[in-house]
Amino acid sequence: MKLLNRRLLLASPMLALPSLGTGAQSASGATGYPSRPVRIIVPFPAGGSNDISARVAAEHLRTLWGQPFVVENLSGAGGNVGTANFARAEPDGYTLLVTPPGPLSINQFLFRDLGFAPEGFVPVTVLCETPNVAIVSTNSGIRTLGELIERARARPETLTYASQGVGTTSHLTAALFQDLTGTKLVHIPYRGEAPAMTDVVGGRVDMIFSNVTGALTQHQAGRVRMLAVADKERAPEVPDVPNAAEAGLPGFQSTAWFAAVAPASTPAPVVARLYEGLSQVLRSPSVQRRYRELGAAVVGGTPAETAAFVAAERTRWGALVQRANVTVE
Repeated sequence: MKLLNRRLLLASPMLALPSLGTGAQSASGATGYPSRPVRIIVPFPAGGSNDISARVAAEHLRTLWGQPFVVENLSGAGGNVGTANFARAEPDGYTLLVTPPGPLSINQFLFRDLGFAPEGFVPVTVLCETPNVAIVSTNSGIRTLGELIERARARPETLTYASQGVGTTSHLTAALFQDLTGTKLVHIPYRGEAPAMTDVVGGRVDMIFSNVTGALTQHQAGRVRMLAVADKERAPEVPDVPNAAEAGLPGFQSTAWFAAVAPASTPAPVVARLYEGLSQVLRSPSVQRRYRELGAAVVGGTPAETAAFVAAERTRWGALVQRANVTVE
């Protein structure tokens, strides 16, 4: 994620926001917010990287403002079920969505009727990002990305890959891999990251293109093997895993990011208040440390920067969907 440069958020103490206190003074026009519990919808199951990233932020917002921030998992249809529920909420700041790219930048190219208009949502900020990685079951016997490509080319449409669901970054990262290598894999979509990873660990599926956050524990335990990080650099959490160029596949770049958005027509002062609070949370050393432990990095970015970034991601992934002829199975 280059547009939302996390260095801008973290590098200079001069950029730090003043302390907001607990429920007292607020951004202009949003006095008293929040005065009751806030619902955070996560459109994927509990236990995955989307869920974890939202719960880290929710816990610290509760501490900051003295009100519960309750995470609710509403999964299904590649994130569309929970996002459609969120889209119907009152635009008052008391229902938020924390989501990976799918519902905001990808699904509109795959599903005929989403049940919501992502362009109308009001971006607040991006919590964190984590690079995607090519991961195989240790039962596969594959040890390098080159071996994976060689086997996939020799045996078209026999190797299987799990995804977190249709339209997720794990699905589109696999499409990017196939587009770059001229290979054909068999897609097995799941309802979230945890069950998909479980079947890769168990050897029931050959591979998954997931993010570092979702695979770190399994990789460290030797239950799966990370072959390459889909980025220009190695991931600090797994320094032994080569980046895409080192592994022989330059151009293989894909990042999972998790954005906080408000419903359409949410008043600007409420959005400003949320941005101030989340910015303060993301500057917390304990939050940064927690995300690093999960293999993710804090991002941040103003609402305007976040809106521009999401739009750019929509263009990028939309082009891949068209070029690679990605369809909903």
